[in-house]
Amino acid sequence: MGFIFSKSMNENMKRQQEFMLMNTRLQAPGSFTLAPYSSLIFCLGILVFLICILAGSSHGLCPSGKLERQLIMQNEMRERQMAMQIAWSREFLKYFGTFFGIASVALTAGAIKRKKPAFFLPIIPLGFVFTYQYDLGYGTLLQRMKGEAENILETETSKLQLPKGMITFEGLEKARREQSKFFIDK
Repeated sequence: MGFIFSKSMNENMKRQQEFMLMNTRLQAPGSFTLAPYSSLIFCLGILVFLICILAGSSHGLCPSGKLERQLIMQNEMRERQMAMQIAWSREFLKYFGTFFGIASVALTAGAIKRKKPAFFLPIIPLGFVFTYQYDLGYGTLLQRMKGEAENILETETSKLQLPKGMITFEGLEKARREQSKFFIDK
């Protein structure tokens, strides 16, 4: 039985490697892959690259006239993601608020009935979670976070440096060629 699963997994692995090899071969010389980074940055990079291709740039880099559209698109995506985060927080708050309310009433009743104030202890951490979610969904947490982020950008730029410095086109091409050689060898 284990042999059947391992055989199908090996076949899937080979198909995945072939697919990845085909994708690296089909990429335009000016394109790049941001695989080691978050999926958000990867999706943004792919969208930007596709917009550049559709805009008629043959080398994969957008002409300077297209940069404004690119920035507007990235800002729109950022705003939509922030709206989804706030909406998620508000939705979570509804469910967690219900749980918190029921738990608080039950724990209070248990503490009074059993005359053990230890039953009040779980209310404290649950209260912190509830307060945080409320502040994120309806309060000023996002404005405070934005202000702190601006402060970090202005005063603590050394903490924002990437390991090994800024990514360069040459470094990306070198990594792409090495990755291509890896799949060709297998």
